[in-house]
Amino acid sequence: MALAFTFPGQGSQAVGMGAALAQEFAVAREVFDEVDEALGEKLSRVMAEGPKEELTLTENAQPAIMANSIAVMRVLETEFGVDVTAAQYVAGHSLGEYSALCAAGALRLARTAKLLKLRGQAMQRAVPSGQGAMAALLGAEMEQAEAAVNAGKSAGVVSIANDNAPGQIVISGAKEAVEAALAAAKDAGVRKAMMLDVSAPFHCPLMLPAADAMREALSEATINTPSVPVVTNVSAEAVTDPETIRAQLVEQVTGKVRWRESVDWMHSQGVSTFAEAGAKVLVTMLKRHIKEAEGVALASPAEFEAFAASIKG
Repeated sequence: MALAFTFPGQGSQAVGMGAALAQEFAVAREVFDEVDEALGEKLSRVMAEGPKEELTLTENAQPAIMANSIAVMRVLETEFGVDVTAAQYVAGHSLGEYSALCAAGALRLARTAKLLKLRGQAMQRAVPSGQGAMAALLGAEMEQAEAAVNAGKSAGVVSIANDNAPGQIVISGAKEAVEAALAAAKDAGVRKAMMLDVSAPFHCPLMLPAADAMREALSEATINTPSVPVVTNVSAEAVTDPETIRAQLVEQVTGKVRWRESVDWMHSQGVSTFAEAGAKVLVTMLKRHIKEAEGVALASPAEFEAFAASIKG
């Protein structure tokens, strides 16, 4: 079977994440310890014990989700004999792209943690609290979403932030503009259009200050050629050139997450199994997208064992 490892984005965090892995596997503890040391704080304690409000902070959620995903990948490799190179591609949703790059050796773990901490802080600072918003358009066709966004632009900045799966599109921008787009979507007959409980309007032009911060930080980061091609959010196709990766990580901050197209592209290249490291958010979306593809959530030792057996079988 052709395989892709996928890595979840913000919203997949939960208090207790990584705790069972750390208790059972030394290699997982080593991942969490390295991230703690890189950040100069006990993020692993917040992951394991909460409080939820602290874990949900963008600057904590982003490195925490990455650390959990990398712990899963290290356990798979050392305990179950499945290396990242078992996959034809890796891909991650928004911040998950950093997890994918780390898993494929393009970024070192400590550097990835620091970049994501900065990314979270910069995204939070980019727009004053209460001035931005995001909304989900469920059951919407892309043409309907684009029409709603165009209607909302009369009230300010708004754009499509996430094209997650057929019928699952997220828009982002200034609060008044998002509200106007939401009203237009409902008038156009979109099945369900609702505001999301988020702390900032991610993946829209209002994130330009965060993109500038990431451009500066990434200019100093060593990016290696990944051991497995990375299907990026910006291109929705495989990338291996380090300088292209660097540029697209900057563009990704303000750009649309082209997840539906990324999954379609990997499937067109023969990928039939999508294994998600550390959560089952992307697996759930896959079920509504490509029904003949297999989605595998990798979060527990039992799941690792079954997955490894299927790979080696």
